[in-house]
Amino acid sequence: MESTKVPETAPFSPLEPTAKTSNPADICVIVGYFLIVIGVGLWSMRRANRGTVGGYFLAGRSMSWGPVGASLFASNIGSGHFVGLAGTGAASGLAVAGFEWNAVFVVLLLGWVFVPVYLTAEVVTMPEYLRKRFGGQRIQVYLSVLSLAMYIFTKISVDMFSGAVFIQVALGWNIYLSVIALLVITMIYTVTGGLAALM
Repeated sequence: MESTKVPETAPFSPLEPTAKTSNPADICVIVGYFLIVIGVGLWSMRRANRGTVGGYFLAGRSMSWGPVGASLFASNIGSGHFVGLAGTGAASGLAVAGFEWNAVFVVLLLGWVFVPVYLTAEVVTMPEYLRKRFGGQRIQVYLSVLSLAMYIFTKISVDMFSGAVFIQVALGWNIYLSVIALLVITMIYTVTGGLAALM
């Protein structure tokens, strides 16, 4: 009996460009998405009062509950979910969805329990609340630095890499060029529009 040999495929290397998408409809959707994101940032730049700290970082405190709730949900979702969790689900099954189902309860807890406390205390961030609650500057600086470091190394880096992998697979770009393109687009709508553009 002769054994059937399965041909080996070359392993995926994120550093090498892949075959790009050649379907014009797919390319139009991808390019259109990026143009809409940049357009929203530029529109928000004209709309929001960015001359004050509250106007830039708090969107002038003029947002209704709809955009705030959508922003809270959307800021938790990124390319790491679409690429990473989808890939994990495809590889190991639906059980990975339990991670996100549990996150729903935490986000609801944040919205219904903690946000009213923040509003009553007239604070915007958790480090600011801890400084006001316990006093002293050290705890605010410590939590700010810790949160920033954790966010950079666990969330932003993963989202940048998985988004760059998507661009690389879809458009055939080099991974480094894809990361730079993502950073530039994010910088344009964040710096120009502030929190209003992010929301």
